[in-house]
Amino acid sequence: MLLQPKKTKYKKYFKPRSLPRITTKAQKLNEQNCFAIISLKSGYLNVQQLEAARQNIRRKIKREGKLEIVPLADKTVSNKPTSARMGKGKGKVNHWIAPILAGKPIFLLYGIDKEQGIPALRAGANKLPLKIKIQNL
Repeated sequence: MLLQPKKTKYKKYFKPRSLPRITTKAQKLNEQNCFAIISLKSGYLNVQQLEAARQNIRRKIKREGKLEIVPLADKTVSNKPTSARMGKGKGKVNHWIAPILAGKPIFLLYGIDKEQGIPALRAGANKLPLKIKIQNL
């Protein structure tokens, strides 16, 4: 599953700096049996981390319900080889990252009961490097 945009305005972006450290309240949904992984700190997630968490969650719930990934990895991180000399451009695109703001959901899980949904999201949250909480919305 590709978690990157098909087309971007620029091929390479500036190096990502720190994100704002604000905390906001999570959104309220009127869905029954809706669980979310909500980040408590701001940061960046790369595509491999999002995909590993998604696969782990889907494995635990045995592909039932609906899993929604909220952030989009739309920024590129490029690097040059360590043996390259100075100059000659910026370097190849290495991977894609998604900015995550504090208090915003990362994954939303619909249509699963509490006994199956909470452990599945906890297993997926173990693959993420951010401090998170699991909330019933």
